[in-house]
Amino acid sequence: MGRKQGGAGVERAIARAEAVLPGRPAAEGEVDGRWQAIIRVGEFIESEPEAVWAFVVRWGKHAQADLRMAVATCLLEHLLDAHFEMMLPRVRKTAMESVRFAEMLEACWPFGRAETLRNWQRVERVKREARRRHK
Repeated sequence: MGRKQGGAGVERAIARAEAVLPGRPAAEGEVDGRWQAIIRVGEFIESEPEAVWAFVVRWGKHAQADLRMAVATCLLEHLLDAHFEMMLPRVRKTAMESVRFAEMLEACWPFGRAETLRNWQRVERVKREARRRHK
């Protein structure tokens, strides 16, 4: 993900994304404007992780599975890469509180810092704990 700077930029990206969310998935083979808007929010992961995290929490609990998938793959995976130690406790807490957020976490794959064996084992532990919690 890119390294854009500035609070106004992330606020604009979030406002534009929220203007099209939750929306409906695009037809097969078409570009999904919702996913594109979420990708633009992801451009601020390194510079504005708090704003991106708030967006992830809000939309990562949504009833629409496709929207949660976009949040998982375009944002949460990359937040864990860029800010693993800061994000993992938050991810755990939110996954314990919300079955939908826990389901979204299941879609995440390891990247960067989250990809190290030790760190990914920690993520997998959170996933297992959330599964048991929401059984």
